[in-house]
Amino acid sequence: MSERRQGLVVAHLGKGLAVEGPDGRVLACHTLRQLGSVAVGDQVLWEPCGDDQGRVVAVLPRRSELLRPAHGGKTRLVAANLDQVLVVMAPEPEPDFLLADQILAVCEHRDIGAVLLFNKIDLFDGDAEVESQLQGYAAIGYPLLRVSVKQGAGMSELQAALAGKTSMLAGQSGVGKSSISRALLPEHDIRVGHISALSGLGRHTTTAATLYHLAAGGDLIDSPGVAVFGMADMTPAILAQNYRDFQPFLPRCRYNDCAHIKDQGCALREAVEKGEVSDSRYRRYLKLLEKLPNLRPGDSR
Repeated sequence: MSERRQGLVVAHLGKGLAVEGPDGRVLACHTLRQLGSVAVGDQVLWEPCGDDQGRVVAVLPRRSELLRPAHGGKTRLVAANLDQVLVVMAPEPEPDFLLADQILAVCEHRDIGAVLLFNKIDLFDGDAEVESQLQGYAAIGYPLLRVSVKQGAGMSELQAALAGKTSMLAGQSGVGKSSISRALLPEHDIRVGHISALSGLGRHTTTAATLYHLAAGGDLIDSPGVAVFGMADMTPAILAQNYRDFQPFLPRCRYNDCAHIKDQGCALREAVEKGEVSDSRYRRYLKLLEKLPNLRPGDSR
């Protein structure tokens, strides 16, 4: 039996994986069919089966999984062992706080940390509503970073927040995710070219997730194709439980199956009316409820 070695999945190739060994060398690996899904960020066991090629024989336990919707109502594994997702917003385009709330809820559900990253601060005119929303996230415990890639402002603080962790950028189009990635990863194109050159397993594409090591420490999983964090496996109860600012009030509702819409004795709605929970967050929660596949009309009392 060949000696088994531990490695890190850094990219998907056409028919296999790019796996990095402890020495930093990357090789092309096939996978055993019975292993199921293997994602970028996975720690695996592999064994050599030729020059610069190997075979993945086991996937080590994951500390987190990130899924996205796939065809037929199924989900697809996007990344494994993420420590945090940075939710990127900017003054332009207008911040999509509904999308931000959705990403945050998915992160809570998946036990992945989340950070708010406000980019293009050189364009921010101090809009009171935007600032109020940003401060609202900070008030419920989400770290808030402000940067300008163009001016280099706040980048050292961003690097410090990424150090020692495996992170991913997420958010709406046009907020500067690619610019942030390029600023953090000056050798991005070299890495992509090296992975694409691995023999026998197909071309690596720019829409595939790729893991990069950051110069200041930590890893960044760059996944340009991940625009929306799906809620396919969420129910209304799960969604509410993954709003961290809702959690203190949920056990106080009169009914255990309270949907927090029109239910009598709803402690959450009472907290909103008293100003203990953000009204705008609650209204966005109601909009996300409408997107869930598991909400039946008339589920509220």
